[in-house]
Amino acid sequence: MTLSLDLTAEGARDALRARATPAEKPTLIGLTRVELGAALVEAGIVPERQAKMRAQQLWHWMYVRGVSDFSGMFNISKDLRAELDRHFTVARPEIVEEQISADGTRKWLFRFPPRGAGRPVEIETVYIPEEGRGTLCISSQVGCTLTCSFCHTGTQKLVRNLTTEEILAQLLTARDRLGDFPDRDTPDGAIVPAEGRKVSNIVMMGMGEPLYNFEAVKKALLIASDGDGLSLSKRRITLSTSGVVPEIFRTGEEIGVMLAISLHATNDDLRDLLVPINKKYPLKELIAACRAYPGLSNARRITFEYVMLKDVNDSLDDAKALVKLLKGIPAKINLIPFNPWPGTNYQCSDWETIEKFADYINNAGYASPIRTPRGRDILAACGQLKSESERMRKVDRLALEAMMIAGHGEA
Repeated sequence: MTLSLDLTAEGARDALRARATPAEKPTLIGLTRVELGAALVEAGIVPERQAKMRAQQLWHWMYVRGVSDFSGMFNISKDLRAELDRHFTVARPEIVEEQISADGTRKWLFRFPPRGAGRPVEIETVYIPEEGRGTLCISSQVGCTLTCSFCHTGTQKLVRNLTTEEILAQLLTARDRLGDFPDRDTPDGAIVPAEGRKVSNIVMMGMGEPLYNFEAVKKALLIASDGDGLSLSKRRITLSTSGVVPEIFRTGEEIGVMLAISLHATNDDLRDLLVPINKKYPLKELIAACRAYPGLSNARRITFEYVMLKDVNDSLDDAKALVKLLKGIPAKINLIPFNPWPGTNYQCSDWETIEKFADYINNAGYASPIRTPRGRDILAACGQLKSESERMRKVDRLALEAMMIAGHGEA
């Protein structure tokens, strides 16, 4: 049974409203330690000689303890906390809606300030629990410019890039909602285990093309992987791109996270249709960039995502062409059953066809898992994310969700 928490109700939102970020105060989330110290000095809150120490204190409270209110920073004096609160915020964004799928997948609709967009903007973030790990799918833009023909998110025009703070806020809020930060009464300085976290992995696979927002994404992921803060291993962070070739090498060199490529076709004619950025950066350039990815090895493979579209890219000849295209690249190939959305003309490949495709890829020596569809009943599956402002009327959405559940069995 799908659970939807409508946070527009007055009673449900009282606690969250207090934590929503006031637009008039700048946030400290998303600043580097150096920038944190400089902000404190510039605001006249601390002398320059204390800036480094105070920045480290704030870093610990924000990213280790997950505190979203200065009043909870107990080793900072009451007067200093009041000054911090007067000048800055570390509050979370507004949660418009939280949905929980029958399979445990969660989807949040966040609302952020306009910041040049003319109106407040909304984005979706998805949490997928699995045995042994929990993956958070994070958005990097409001909307998308790429118009991939099979992707629901691509039907929403780009509104703006998300800031570093807005990217990190998705992770921080998810950990809040999942109880994934240390308890308030955990002694200061106690060793907090990194294992057993509810959010153990993050993927930049939500709304938008991360490499079209490179600097903000880079800064957010470096903060997320900082060993004295959120402390996520770079091996557990994956950035997915549709193929922005000039930024692929920089991703490996400057961020050092795992790379995923939204491939979906093995020839330029078909990929031009499915993933139009291919017209700018064709397969030859994309594959060359993958071969040159820093640190590439059998232990650090590139993931190639391949959505299975019935009678479009799912033949045995397509499987053979895929193996030939990726020859010599340490790779894993994720086969993604197509997730339907309103207005699409594509259909998901038959299960038997997907299994035959996977068997050929596996026999050629590539790991080729078939991604289990998750969160279909709340439109949280791969390629289905889209903000509330563009979403269909609720009555139509509920009817579609019921149809999906009936047509696909257990999500």
